[in-house]
Amino acid sequence: MKSSLLAADWNHVRAFLATAEEGSFSAAARVLNSTQPTIGRQIAALEQDLGITLVERSGRGLMLTSAGEQLLDHVRAMGHAVTKISMIADGHAEEIVGTVTITATDLMAAAVLPEILRPLRETAPKLRILIDSANDTRDLMRREADIAIRHGRPDQPELIAKLIGQIGARLYASSNYLDRVGRPKTVADIAKLDFIGLPDPNRLLPSLEAMGIRMREENFVVSPQSATVVWEMVKAGYGMGMLPDTLCQKTPGIEQVFPGLPSLQVPAWLVTHRELRTSRKIRMVYDCLYDGLKRVLGSQPK
Repeated sequence: MKSSLLAADWNHVRAFLATAEEGSFSAAARVLNSTQPTIGRQIAALEQDLGITLVERSGRGLMLTSAGEQLLDHVRAMGHAVTKISMIADGHAEEIVGTVTITATDLMAAAVLPEILRPLRETAPKLRILIDSANDTRDLMRREADIAIRHGRPDQPELIAKLIGQIGARLYASSNYLDRVGRPKTVADIAKLDFIGLPDPNRLLPSLEAMGIRMREENFVVSPQSATVVWEMVKAGYGMGMLPDTLCQKTPGIEQVFPGLPSLQVPAWLVTHRELRTSRKIRMVYDCLYDGLKRVLGSQPK
């Protein structure tokens, strides 16, 4: 690179970020209240400063190059930092009031949100957070929530969705349970154990079979609707469950049923509506969730 990203003109960096997120020069121009030619010139100037090509046109429209993809997360982090600095400098954080509703699965809400939302109490003490811990999909278009953490990408074009990362999940059980029934010596032995979770076993059986685990519906001895109840039942020694690494690896008395098995990768999407562009309170909560989820998912075991 001819120059560092930190030395680049922020307007040029912002043009690239908006283009990457919106998918075209014209859409980025609308978001930034600019013009399509100006956005194109700003990105060209950024490419010249950095000595790399960031975007290219194809038959499917505007595409990021591999260098552009690699740069995107760093640019997003810069954008979040600039927003926070601006709020602090203007005293806006203290002035942010009102309510923001977050929806997430019950286990995500119980195990992850308390840790990553804590900074909001210091930066925006007048902000109220409502947490809708639901395992079904809440409709952001009808404003049932402001921000959602989902495990699938929504298809509504009016929503902003960002893939934060993958949540690794494996088969875990309490040490007490495995002491009692015996630890499996082969992958085939896993099918002899009791399983906790999912009222509809057919949703998980194909994934288990792909790992070489041939379980039957009879293995599903307890089937709660709530993932938090699954977690509590596993801790209590009722059987094993497919649970997130980030939760189980830091819980004493919980261990992998068969170390060495690959993890089941579940995507984590952060989703909101277009009001993110104009609402300071939604932007603040969104940035807090983005940073926190990136940190949590980046620290999980491989």
